[in-house]
Amino acid sequence: MTWSIIARDSATGQFGIAVATRFFAVGARVPHIAAGIGAIATQAMVNPYYGIDGVTLLREGKSPDDVIAALLATDAGRESRQVHVMDVKGRISAHSGSDCVDWFGHISGDGFSIAGNMLVGPAVLDDTAKAYAANATLPFAQRLIKAMFAGEAAGGDKRGKQSAALLIHGTEEWSDLDLRVDDHADPLRELERLEAVSRERWVHFRKFMPTRDNPAGITDRTIIDAAIDAAAKSQG
Repeated sequence: MTWSIIARDSATGQFGIAVATRFFAVGARVPHIAAGIGAIATQAMVNPYYGIDGVTLLREGKSPDDVIAALLATDAGRESRQVHVMDVKGRISAHSGSDCVDWFGHISGDGFSIAGNMLVGPAVLDDTAKAYAANATLPFAQRLIKAMFAGEAAGGDKRGKQSAALLIHGTEEWSDLDLRVDDHADPLRELERLEAVSRERWVHFRKFMPTRDNPAGITDRTIIDAAIDAAAKSQG
């Protein structure tokens, strides 16, 4: 009951997933990312273990084709599932079970994969792809949201709107950005607003947090506040 885009930003190496649906709290179940390794979106009659186990398989070095084959092999409900996977090598694989609700399908392009079910029609995916490709100069998060808006304008989920989410990972195991709109009359517009709010302080603060290379991070509030203030001024 969803459409989603998985993409990898060629400039930063970040993986991102954006998703929207007429269903509650889509961000809690659909998007899964292994930083620097790959990403999975599990949808339709969602099976959370496709994300949980699929990320484990990606970490073990399995290809997207092998990941999906392994997930489907143990699931008697596979024909009600939709899942797509992309890895750090740009390889993409997808499955849409025969019992998914029309319209459903999958498309892919240079550095992105898009899948959806219970949609108005194929234009939802096509227009999402066109908008993603056409907005390469936008920052990654904004580019993903812009693509989803195009899919919504083409009809989106044929039942309407309720929730949306954006998940982005860089080099760390924890996310660069994790935004969720669980129940809203205009979830993509709210997601867009939250992304703008994230640029006020969060994206500048994040670089001072602990990393594997710097386990303590930066804790000097003077340094942190000065950097945030400087970033705010540069943004006008």
